[in-house]
Amino acid sequence: MQSPHILIVEDDPEIRTMVTRFLTRHGCRVTATADGSSMSRAIAAARIDLVILDIMLPGEDGLSICRRLRSSSSVPIIMLTAAGDPVARVVGLEMGADDYVAKPFDPHELLARVRAVLRRAAALPHADKAAGPMRFAGWQLDPVTRELHSPAGVRVILTGGEFDLLLAFCLHAQLTLTRDQLLDLTQGRGTEAVSRSIDILVSRVRRKIEEDPRDPVFIKTVRSGGYVFTPAVESP
Repeated sequence: MQSPHILIVEDDPEIRTMVTRFLTRHGCRVTATADGSSMSRAIAAARIDLVILDIMLPGEDGLSICRRLRSSSSVPIIMLTAAGDPVARVVGLEMGADDYVAKPFDPHELLARVRAVLRRAAALPHADKAAGPMRFAGWQLDPVTRELHSPAGVRVILTGGEFDLLLAFCLHAQLTLTRDQLLDLTQGRGTEAVSRSIDILVSRVRRKIEEDPRDPVFIKTVRSGGYVFTPAVESP
């Protein structure tokens, strides 16, 4: 991706300035803000390709902002979390973040995460970009527009990670996929993600497509195996 536009939401001026300068030196366009209100104005003013969002912010915290963004947008989000707060990382992923980086961090690591998330957002896993919509149980998933529509025709907002997971399931319907296989299909080999992130993504997708996420009929858990997508999938 040429000159991706990165939005940083960080109240610490030293970190904000450091990240802005580093990403700019490495070919990114950067807009830096200090809170949720200025973030909203920045998103309204220009196309944003990725948001780097600190959890600890004055006023509205990063988790609340993440949830608000996800209600209307699939823009990739990388959360900045405290090193000793794994609970916040899990909650951030459950609310729709695509990845996280723990403070203090090496800016080179952040840049690598930014590039990886942007690659995942721009690419379709194991699918032809010209492929047409796939249909299952009245739902329609379009790999070209990266949109999901319910049987009633309502568009359901998916994050990049959620879309890639559901696409992987549709491409391998009625086959048991392990967590490691799903990581390969959705995030590529060499990822530093852990299998727990797949469980979180599955939980998020279930909440969006299952009538009862606690008793799923589409995405079934296979004991000691992984997951299986049960519907028959029709594709062009």
